This record gives sequence, C-alpha cells and structure tokens, in this order.
Amino acid sequence: MWNEPYLETCCRSALHRLKLSGENGRPAGLRDDPCLRRLTGMGLAHMHGETRFTITGQGQARHRTEILKLAP
Repeated sequence: MWNEPYLETCCRSALHRLKLSGENGRPAGLRDDPCLRRLTGMGLAHMHGETRFTITGQGQARHRTEILKLAP
C-alpha cells in the first residue's frame, strides 16, 4: 500500500541533488529552494539556520526507494 505523500518531479530532482551534495548540503536561495523547503516540511531534509539544507535519514530512505528504485 502506498502511504507516502506524492513528490512532484521537481521535488524528486531536488531530493536527488540534495543526496548528491553530501554532508555539505545545498545552499538556500537556489532555484530549487521551494522544493527543498517542501522536503523539509515532509521531514526529508533539514535546514541549518537559514543557509543550508541537508538530507535526513528519512530522506535517504525515500531517495533509495523512489529515486534509485531499490527495496526498502
């Protein structure tokens, strides 16, 4: 059963870029800022201060299943 909120294509792309950015995360204010804020609201990303976004453990798991299409 599907029980996770739907991610728009732009937000899936933002989640993938966030994963690729590693520990440094992505700076706030880029074109994908609205998606990163949405991901933060969903618990998939975390904002440090008002400057950088990083991926959370929940975001890592969602990336694995939705982007990489791997089993949970």
